[in-house]
Amino acid sequence: MRGHLLEVKGLKTYFFTRRGVVKAVDGVSFTVDRGETLGLVGESGCGKSTTALSIMKLVPPPGRIVEGSIIFDGVDLVPLSEQEMQKIRWKEISIVFQGAMGALNPVLTIGRQITEAIMAHENVTKAEAWRRAEELVEMVGIDPSRLKDYPHEFSGGMKQRAMIAMALACNPKLVIADEPVTALDVIVQAQVLKLLRSLKEKLDLSLIFITHDLSVISDIADRIAVMYAGKLVEWADTIEIFNRPRHPYTKALIKAFPDLWAPKGILVSIPGAPPGLIDPPPGCRFHPRCGQAMERCRREEPPLVEVGKGHYVACWLEE
Repeated sequence: MRGHLLEVKGLKTYFFTRRGVVKAVDGVSFTVDRGETLGLVGESGCGKSTTALSIMKLVPPPGRIVEGSIIFDGVDLVPLSEQEMQKIRWKEISIVFQGAMGALNPVLTIGRQITEAIMAHENVTKAEAWRRAEELVEMVGIDPSRLKDYPHEFSGGMKQRAMIAMALACNPKLVIADEPVTALDVIVQAQVLKLLRSLKEKLDLSLIFITHDLSVISDIADRIAVMYAGKLVEWADTIEIFNRPRHPYTKALIKAFPDLWAPKGILVSIPGAPPGLIDPPPGCRFHPRCGQAMERCRREEPPLVEVGKGHYVACWLEE
């Protein structure tokens, strides 16, 4: 056992708006082991990115963490001050932000953006930071001569590689990749996934990989956590999730994706739409869209319980 690097317990992150309180992340718990890749999957708006920003303590106002703990390498990050978090961000935990197209500063060269991250956290000279930047971009498959180029001179795939290089600038223990292959074509997606797998093995990284695409997550994750409407509904080993899904939402997600090896058939979409998080439905939040919903599902919220070794589900059908 390598032990947990990250342990999230009962995390609640709410946004306090004029319309009401948006319960973006509502009582989420999971762990990430050292050297493990956890896939965080679910429809858009289910709280995946807010979970990532909560771990980094970068939740924008009017949002804030209202309850729970985020224990990283034995230290609870929630009570830490901004000054204390600045020593952890990028050096211990880094993030590849969603949408590399807009995450890079358009008026600074790629080299300057990477070296700034290094010099902010490491006691090095500008020349040493530049040499480190050259090593990093070479590691992700970019010619070091391109460090003097601006983001607009890079393709989408190259920008994503540059963002990955920046995330690795200070040798973090945990990297959060938020939708890192969204808006990239299939060939470039495969290249970025291969790169992330290679870097994870080479640098012994822990990785949280966030996506709404199950076909992507199956290729890289050791375990998968499925989110719906701010809640964690299922969490298990990747093979277990795909071979023996237990939650109706997980089953529906898998059925909604085409299987190249399965007999020809009609893809089944999930009826309805995710609920608003200002006033979510009582009981199980998936019950309005669930074909197996019982009266109890409409009244009582199911707890996340272990139904098999390392397989957790929040569903009354599994009681």
